[in-house]
Amino acid sequence: MSTVQQPDPRDRPARLTVGVVGAGRVGPALAASLQLAGHRPVAVSGVSDSSRRRAALLLPDVPLVPPAEVLGRADLVLLTVPDDVLPGLVEGLVETGAVRPGHLLVHTSGRYGARVLDPALRAGALPLALHPAMTFTGTPVDVQRLAGCSFGVTAPEELRMAAEALVIEMGGEPEWIAEENRPLYHAALALGANHLVTLVAQSMELLRTAGVEAPDRMLGPLLGAALDNALRSGDAALTGPVARGDAGTVAAHVSELRRHAPQAVDGYLAMARATADRALAHGLLKPELAEDLLGVLAGDARGTHGPHGPHGTHGTEGDAG
Repeated sequence: MSTVQQPDPRDRPARLTVGVVGAGRVGPALAASLQLAGHRPVAVSGVSDSSRRRAALLLPDVPLVPPAEVLGRADLVLLTVPDDVLPGLVEGLVETGAVRPGHLLVHTSGRYGARVLDPALRAGALPLALHPAMTFTGTPVDVQRLAGCSFGVTAPEELRMAAEALVIEMGGEPEWIAEENRPLYHAALALGANHLVTLVAQSMELLRTAGVEAPDRMLGPLLGAALDNALRSGDAALTGPVARGDAGTVAAHVSELRRHAPQAVDGYLAMARATADRALAHGLLKPELAEDLLGVLAGDARGTHGPHGPHGTHGTEGDAG
């Protein structure tokens, strides 16, 4: 198994039969990557038409069967269902006797660690939490994106090597997450990735409203550079009117957003306040400029333009961004 010594969890064979319960965007991609590593997908469950199409695309010739039958056929079972569904699914599979001793049960929820699988553990199963820190499309490109993808790994200590080895076989990089830290870990990823999609989509809408014909082409290089800078330098990468303390520019932004996209105002203000706090704490925002800026932001929270009117007192345009 890759560069890590192959674990032998309770005398299992090295090559495993693989089943998927929940043919959403994640499960078929992980099973397909395990197939590339030499394991054998044997069963998948899916209810919706889209789930069935994904399974047929990524796991051709693998039969679609009910969840209990997936467990009956597979040594390694991927439970790739929504977070809120997972606890009930695990309990239901145990109650129906579908879980047998020695089963490797892997869930991909970011929120939960291994304890959500405790009912299965009591039935003799081997519980693993392997969460890929990646966004999925439900297409073959997902298998390629797993190369170098970090996985949040949580498992009993005696299964740690097995969990990490499976991740490496899928092309990923294991990152150990303590059980008690799983909710915080997942919140951090949602804050960075899920909210990024919302911000980018809003930005493209506003650029179209401003007359830009190709907002994606305009934003691509800018956002790519901003992401690279942020990953390299953290808060030191902050630029723009908030970090500079340009209260007048920020007030003008909010005024225009109220006119053209009032639904974006609350998000802009929340992010501007968070940015101002971080810029101030890291010495990027001068305290004498922060007062006017925070006044504008506080004023606009009450539906006004702050103490200095809609253009503030430090309304220099400065550099772009």
